[in-house]
Amino acid sequence: MKSANIKPLRLAVLAAVMVSGFYYLTTHHSDSGQTPLQAASDFWQRNFGTPPKVEIIEAAGPENYDSEEQNNINVYKRNSPSVVNITSKVVVYDFFWGAVPQEGQGSGFIIDKEGHILTNNHVIDNAQEVFVTLSDRRRLRAKVIGADPAHDLAVLQIKASDLVPLTLGDSSKLQVGQKVYAIGNPFGLSGTLTRGIVSSVRPVEEQNGVRIDAAIQTDAAINPGNSGGPLMNYRGDVVGINTLIYSQVGQSAGIGFAIPINTAKAVLNDLLTLGRVKRPSIGIQSIGISPDFAQQYGLAADAGVLILKVVPGGAAEQAGLHGGSRRIVYGNVPLELGGDLIVEMDGQPVNLPQDISHVLDSHRAGDTIEIVVFRGDRKLKVRVVLGEAGAQQA
Repeated sequence: MKSANIKPLRLAVLAAVMVSGFYYLTTHHSDSGQTPLQAASDFWQRNFGTPPKVEIIEAAGPENYDSEEQNNINVYKRNSPSVVNITSKVVVYDFFWGAVPQEGQGSGFIIDKEGHILTNNHVIDNAQEVFVTLSDRRRLRAKVIGADPAHDLAVLQIKASDLVPLTLGDSSKLQVGQKVYAIGNPFGLSGTLTRGIVSSVRPVEEQNGVRIDAAIQTDAAINPGNSGGPLMNYRGDVVGINTLIYSQVGQSAGIGFAIPINTAKAVLNDLLTLGRVKRPSIGIQSIGISPDFAQQYGLAADAGVLILKVVPGGAAEQAGLHGGSRRIVYGNVPLELGGDLIVEMDGQPVNLPQDISHVLDSHRAGDTIEIVVFRGDRKLKVRVVLGEAGAQQA
């Protein structure tokens, strides 16, 4: 009981000493002209000794990067000056307010020293004005040279000096698991680099109905504002144009898609010279067949695309391909049997009409391709000069 009363007394005495000391040190100066802080330091050393020295470990020299980090740095430094921020101005009409100007943002990249810039069509669609901001903060008015809504591609042009174009690679060689980089302006944050891998190559459809037959799926973070920017391989060559994300919250969820650069290369010349794309066509009406269909009607292969009709004057007719001549009804659908069965085109197997579209996406009107068909039981190779799509199908 006695010791319990002494303990509070000791604490009270210690507190009184500390308060008195603090008052003295902060209200009196020493004869040596010390400041209160210096006097407090001397008082502490006299009574409690020198405080332990705090040692800080500093880097001995410049930081060393591993090979992967160094490649990230090199790709960014080499290619970021070629990526631009695109601002589009659109006038929309509101019932109450009338004409209301709105701005949209996206990305793009320089493809030649003449100032041509490749981007997504949806970035500049219906824009009254388009401006481009370069990495050195120059802001320039841009002209829309050509647009391809079917592939969601557009080409702009600016007048500027000292432009650094990107190198266009080959998207046909991409493998799942391959490293890729994306540079763009997500949420207006210019010059942002993200990294990931090729997660898959698959057909996808954008919200506006545009179908991309061999879209590059990646987990590299792609957010609003990245549209139109480059997707690059480990060397920094462009392999795709970032175009959309799959997300329920409007931002990156680890699933982004890019248009293969080979699709863009196939139409670039038309966009630059004509302002539009001369869509290639072989001029046929066709259906994909199943093994059951092939067995029921005695076809030579259990997969492929059967030509029902060749368009008069079209590429297929001029190459000597045959349409059907025997009318049947299959599942309440009238069909013409007896035509050629396409099983290969341009060295690629053909199982569905979409496979034909995929091959045509890598070509332009006037190109010559080789098509392998079964005519009855005979396997034939036919060279076809692609025509321009109009009212023709496929």
